[in-house]
Amino acid sequence: MTPLPRAVVAASTLALSLTLTASANMGLPALLPAQGRAAADTVQLTEWDVPWGAAGRPRDPSVDPQGRIWFVGQEGNYVARFDPKTKKFERFEIDPGTHPHTVNVDAQGDAWYAGNRNGMIGRIDGKTGKITRYPMPDPAAKDPHTITFTPAGDLWFTLQNSNMVGFLNRKTGEVKLATMNTPRSRPYGIVMDKGGRPWFNLFGTNKLGTIDPQSMRVREYLLPDERARGRRIALTSDGAVWYGDYSRGYVGRLDPVSGAVKEWALPGGGTSMPYAMTVDDADRLWLVETGSQPNKLVAFDPRTNSFTAKVDLGPAMPNTVRHMVFDKTTRSIWFGSDRGTIGRAVVPPAGKKPIG
Repeated sequence: MTPLPRAVVAASTLALSLTLTASANMGLPALLPAQGRAAADTVQLTEWDVPWGAAGRPRDPSVDPQGRIWFVGQEGNYVARFDPKTKKFERFEIDPGTHPHTVNVDAQGDAWYAGNRNGMIGRIDGKTGKITRYPMPDPAAKDPHTITFTPAGDLWFTLQNSNMVGFLNRKTGEVKLATMNTPRSRPYGIVMDKGGRPWFNLFGTNKLGTIDPQSMRVREYLLPDERARGRRIALTSDGAVWYGDYSRGYVGRLDPVSGAVKEWALPGGGTSMPYAMTVDDADRLWLVETGSQPNKLVAFDPRTNSFTAKVDLGPAMPNTVRHMVFDKTTRSIWFGSDRGTIGRAVVPPAGKKPIG
């Protein structure tokens, strides 16, 4: 099945006061900068309808070595793959009751998914489609959530309501689990730093966390406002840890050495509810404000401590963008939406080197 794309092009002055122009187009996307704007200052948006509907909740895309986009249908209980070149979708059937929360593709092209409701990690061979299953060693570890990779290809993953973070050794299949120091802290988004340590949000409390990979010892960092609730997380090349505060409407920076925290209010203010978050190759932070309809994609530049873009994601209708990834090869941010689409935002070069 080859659904037609919804193409939306937004042009910005890369300032908080930018004016957006958007147009729906059922053909191939075209870059249409607003009058007086340079094409280099635009964000090009395109969305494709997922053939299995919005009720399946397509989400958490990942880009494989061939440029294909893997994603899951959390409520639809499937893993799928979309080829941007052919515009074709392919569905992979998985065990009933899995309800995968996320999928992440490794350097070999294998797709690893989190069985959110059956307590397992699954691996789909990218060439054969064969599934290998890795069950949790503890029955209390019920809900694998979000996955990230070590440089060696091993996995770290969060287990939100089990209050754990797990490590899966790719070669042996062994799974180790670490319980958080704070009860009901709800480990959520997770990323890997240059030193091989995972960093994660503790969405149930005002903390971020990390784990020493050798000792499996958990360290938690307190955020200064007790109402803070980080949901997704990102790292810039200087080693700083960034989070979107879903509860208060801020983007924050944690210095992992000193523990110092700085925060900046999002353009949408206290009701912006930032959810999906990623970082591009120039260290700009991109977040989605889900408290407004339409959701808004905003960019924050750590060099100037200012927001440099704000773009509507689709029409003004019920929607939530929960996770996204940046693909350096195509300068694209990929996302899934609760409106039943897989979307791409092609972002302009920043004209600056990473800050690290």
